[in-house]
Amino acid sequence: MDAALDVAIATGPRPEPAPTRKLLPDAVMGMVLFVFTEAMLFAGLVSAHTIVRALASEWPPAGQPRLPFRATMVNTAALLASGAILAVAQRTYRRRPSDAVGPMLLSLVFGAFFVLFQGREWAALLAEGLTLTSSPYASFFYVIVGMHALHAVAALGALGWAWLRLRAGRLSPAQLGAVALLWYFVVLVWPVLYARVYL
Repeated sequence: MDAALDVAIATGPRPEPAPTRKLLPDAVMGMVLFVFTEAMLFAGLVSAHTIVRALASEWPPAGQPRLPFRATMVNTAALLASGAILAVAQRTYRRRPSDAVGPMLLSLVFGAFFVLFQGREWAALLAEGLTLTSSPYASFFYVIVGMHALHAVAALGALGWAWLRLRAGRLSPAQLGAVALLWYFVVLVWPVLYARVYL
């Protein structure tokens, strides 16, 4: 009898488990994983660049135009300003979302300046004879900086999408968090690339 009662109690209805609270919203967690894989991509590119540069007898090679590191410093400042302004926009969004429209637009403007300036720089370097096939120095420049440019354009597009949703009053905190994380990655990886490739 006691054994039958024990079995009945053990196999009776069980209470539903309490829902667990997520550490991060799904959109932000997905972006964290994406950013991690992209960080590994850039780490591999920078490592290969460092090895080839260390083995080269002359870097940059004779006859190749030098990278405009002073002019690009201004561009770097614009990108860093864009990231700082986006952080202000995020804080403003937490208090009153509609007040974040202006700062986010300003962040977009500085980010667009960076992308356009980089495009102008590429056009000038190509005109001077620095092409993808002219030397390993040029190849690494275009691959590393070009990969960053692709990320910057994609992140700028995401930032523009978030700004439009914010203006319409439909931007969720998770969406803003995911887009901001991508933009911060683009902003923060650039000084590392600038220091390794330009200097």
